[in-house]
Amino acid sequence: MLYREYDPDVLKKLQKAEIEILKDFDALCEKYSIVYFVCGGTALGGVRHEGFIPWDDDIDIGMTRDDYERFLEVAETEYGNRYGIVNADTNSDFPVILTKWYRTGTVFKNEEMQKLGLDIGIAIDVFCFDNVADDTKALRKQAISAWTWGKLMVLRQVGAPTIYVAGWKAKLTLLVSGLAHGVLKTLHIPTGLFYKRALKAAMRYRKVHTKRVAYLFDPTPYTSVINKEDIFPTVKRKFEDIQLRFPCHVEKYLERRYGKDYMELPPEDQRHNHAPEELDFGEVFADL
Repeated sequence: MLYREYDPDVLKKLQKAEIEILKDFDALCEKYSIVYFVCGGTALGGVRHEGFIPWDDDIDIGMTRDDYERFLEVAETEYGNRYGIVNADTNSDFPVILTKWYRTGTVFKNEEMQKLGLDIGIAIDVFCFDNVADDTKALRKQAISAWTWGKLMVLRQVGAPTIYVAGWKAKLTLLVSGLAHGVLKTLHIPTGLFYKRALKAAMRYRKVHTKRVAYLFDPTPYTSVINKEDIFPTVKRKFEDIQLRFPCHVEKYLERRYGKDYMELPPEDQRHNHAPEELDFGEVFADL
């Protein structure tokens, strides 16, 4: 399910909790000179609404590879008693290539997390943007390789992944996904095999100076390719009642990802969120 109505008070409380997490995240990055930038729906919400998209329930953060690895290193030692990290390196059952930095003592589980037995709290999502080829054909080859291995990684663990199409295309996609999941599970192919190959493709140009970076594991390929000169230097902009780092030319990123009409609200049947099956604010966020 792509969208489910929240109780308005619950959604507002969840968004407030995520702002509190962002405050700690931003402070950690400032302390260690880790450069981040908002991306995805967080960037769109920041530009269009100066905060959350009204129905949105998550936070998307981007980092280039070196900052991403530095963040993982310091976050565990700096806030290890208050926050946890889950990704495919810390838990082989985690089916996607990103990191969730979650507040311990809370619970946020969607249906997929429940089925996989993943214990995750209210979190922000951190995406790694890798160097990608300047040449169009080379980029296509790199991106398709990374995306394919990444999708096989998802299908090894999840039979009915989240998709962003409707009608007969959705039915066909889910049918094929279910069949692929059954085959991969029956063959007992380890998830880590797909993960390693996806990373190898994504990091193909790590030691090469390129003009662009990308997160290569979106549901639709090529939607998160961005010129480095459109990210850096990042700039602080208003997001709710705090200041977050945005790409310096965030509008170019948003136009590529969402189209030229990104400032217009989408119809209700095209609105997405990640409403959980289990949500517990714990003592830490009880009074928000």
